[in-house]
Amino acid sequence: MSKIALHLSISLAALAAAIATPVLAETVAITNARILTAGPAGEIAQGTIVLHDGKIASVGAGASAPAGARIIDAKGATVTPGFVAANTLLGAVEVRSLGDDLTVNNPDIGAAFDVQYGLDPQSTLIPVARLGGITRAIVMPLSAGGGGTDFHADDGEELYTAGGGGGSKSTALFAGQAAVIHLGEGANILVKPKVGMVVPFGDGGANVAGGARGAEIVALKAAFRDVRDYMRNKAAYDRAGIRDMGLSKADLEALIPVVEGRMPIIASVHKASDIRSVLQFAREERVKVILDGAEEGWMTAGEIAAAGVPVIINPLSDRPESFQVLGATMENAARLQAAGVTLAIESQGGAHRVRELRYNVGNAIANGMPYQAGLAAVTINPARIFGVADKIGSLEPGKDADLVIWTGDPFEPLSQPTAIFIRGESQPMTSRQLELRDRYKTLGGGYPAAYSR
Repeated sequence: MSKIALHLSISLAALAAAIATPVLAETVAITNARILTAGPAGEIAQGTIVLHDGKIASVGAGASAPAGARIIDAKGATVTPGFVAANTLLGAVEVRSLGDDLTVNNPDIGAAFDVQYGLDPQSTLIPVARLGGITRAIVMPLSAGGGGTDFHADDGEELYTAGGGGGSKSTALFAGQAAVIHLGEGANILVKPKVGMVVPFGDGGANVAGGARGAEIVALKAAFRDVRDYMRNKAAYDRAGIRDMGLSKADLEALIPVVEGRMPIIASVHKASDIRSVLQFAREERVKVILDGAEEGWMTAGEIAAAGVPVIINPLSDRPESFQVLGATMENAARLQAAGVTLAIESQGGAHRVRELRYNVGNAIANGMPYQAGLAAVTINPARIFGVADKIGSLEPGKDADLVIWTGDPFEPLSQPTAIFIRGESQPMTSRQLELRDRYKTLGGGYPAAYSR
């Protein structure tokens, strides 16, 4: 190898390492803060939290600012972990009517669909959500078949794929794999891929299975049987020496972690009887499951808790929009939490209204959910549910420095963040909407530069 080639190789390697490794952040000490840790320390009435190299170095009433640190005097303001938004479309959609990166109509790709490959770190919706105190999010593919109440745009449009258009039952039965992202600046927002396999149940599951709820369970069992047969003899499959299967090889491979219990099913389900069917299916197939929706979850709260199954809910879902949510109530979160269910709270809208996550928590608290439980439902609980609690979800030494300083109670609508840190890096306190507002609010009868009549 020539010296030029060697130097070029070393330079490229250094560049790749720089791209892969986040730039180490400055040392920051936030003093005189009311710290809601969402961890074992609970609430610290007046304390200091130190951030160093993107991590939390120390937190507590007796912590001191190290020499050379940038000091932020919180003056009694509240500091919380950055919020984790479950069940979002962030990074995969801008204007819904123009399409998204979560809709699949390929007969060979269902379970194999992986949202990580379509993420856009430059999405204009990410800064808007970040200004709501959200620093991480779970991006989920859209459930097929419709018939549910999971996502609605601001204009009421249901956000679902058509599902199964190419004839593959996997495309209909399995929406694909979710991922965890961070909402900080940079070219790579992926934190952890393949954190769950989205599967529609209830009306949505019945639609993709031919119109009957029972048919979906039978089809899922058949699909899992195919996966187990494939696992036992991949060589026979490759030489066409195994029976015909309804799933593509890509989908069979994608479902191996599910049947092995390493990847949970994220079950979009609403009705109490459907929830029981999902719990029974999970027991029989020995798979992990996360319930998403569960508007009638309070009716089966004891069973959900006994099964150790976590639930993602929108506490504002209280309208009987269909027969599968007749029992919806704004006390759903409080009742599930009282029964011992691990809860994560989501917002409505998929991507455009994710910023309202904290309002949903406030409403859950107003309807009986304890304050600390509400905080946990948007911090440590979703971190635990999706396997990233070792990095985020609470303010503890060694974890990523994701935190927000608030003007008041974070769950009061009039409170606003004054500073947001993601992995120890201070984030811009603006968005495209705010920039457009500032650009045009004081025209004084004229036009901005480069514009003419």
